[in-house]
Amino acid sequence: MKQVSIIGMGLTPEDLTAKHLKLIKDADVLVGGKRHLEYFNDHAADKKEINKDIKEVIRYIKTRMRKKNVVVLASGDPLFFGIGSLLIKSIGADNVVIYPNISTVAAAFSRIKEPWNDISVVSLHGRNSERELFSRLDKNESIAVYTDSQKNPAWLARRLLEKGIKGIKMCIFEQLGTESECFDWYEPGQAADMNFSQPNLIILKQHPFQPEGNKDLHLGMPDNRYEYQKGLITKSEVRAITISRLCLLNDHILWDLGAGSGSISIEASLFIKKGKIFSVEQNLSRINNIKANKKQYKVKNLEIVQAVLPDGLENLPEPDRIFIGGGGRDLVKIIDTASEYLKPGGVMVINTIILSNVEAALKTLKSRGFKTDIVLVQIHRGQDMPWGERLEALNPVWIISARTY
Repeated sequence: MKQVSIIGMGLTPEDLTAKHLKLIKDADVLVGGKRHLEYFNDHAADKKEINKDIKEVIRYIKTRMRKKNVVVLASGDPLFFGIGSLLIKSIGADNVVIYPNISTVAAAFSRIKEPWNDISVVSLHGRNSERELFSRLDKNESIAVYTDSQKNPAWLARRLLEKGIKGIKMCIFEQLGTESECFDWYEPGQAADMNFSQPNLIILKQHPFQPEGNKDLHLGMPDNRYEYQKGLITKSEVRAITISRLCLLNDHILWDLGAGSGSISIEASLFIKKGKIFSVEQNLSRINNIKANKKQYKVKNLEIVQAVLPDGLENLPEPDRIFIGGGGRDLVKIIDTASEYLKPGGVMVINTIILSNVEAALKTLKSRGFKTDIVLVQIHRGQDMPWGERLEALNPVWIISARTY
């Protein structure tokens, strides 16, 4: 039995190396998509088109590889949303040799001259990955999207509009690597009614941080008025309720623990004028977000502290109020440590979406003598659709309030 050579075609045959071409020249059997096989019409090898009946294609390869040199021509890079992983699983890793090449995503970012080391990639090509796509958009990620004839750029643009997702721009690449190659940036409202030639790829990016309209600070600011990372922001409606639960006064000292974007700290400054606000965050990129938001809204009594909670609190002045917006599995430790510093009569407010943390937080607070109160906040936001409006639910949030006596 001979090993099957799986060769990444890159964008076009121009991306093939001399080694790739030698393997193709010596092939007894060429397997590939119709477009790829057409590049080698004059080749004497037997040819098998990859079609929807992939199981039959795999059976064909298994039969031929016993005595013949089989070369599979894969789109882009064989192991980047390509056929390579399927063939490895089907005929065994020892029976294939992978010859990589440039991927469509790499080529697309080379065209717009931007790095793509932090890009997420989602394939809609024959896949039901819509939930994954919108989940990543909700986390404020930039995404490269493989499309197909049904889930094409216009379809995706319409879905963005239907879900009311704003602040997105689309770079749509058509026929990369060919003489007909073109690409441009579009708003979803533009792309929704346009036709784009196949094959194509889409890059979705958030618009650069640009606060809209009135820049004056107020309670419950729209989320897009803040710079934040991957959805790590207390949503505006929840923010307003949370701040009301903190019962802030003019001269208070507030600790905002696991501050994320610092949105709670920023809006707390509306009430704390003579006191001091401390945003404690461990992640450097989020700290940079807090700095940008502090500068944007000119909050002078906000101090930013980089620390891995529950450490880093010992040198801060004792707080009148504590807000814990993060914590995850360390929430109990953070509550235990922070409560040691809280002034008598102080208030601690905790937000969580994790059910196990609700019970753990309540148990810990009560064991330390706090009087607790809890409320579940469920927000539904109106979303425009082409023929009307619907409501879309955000994650429910538990808001736990605790007061010392």
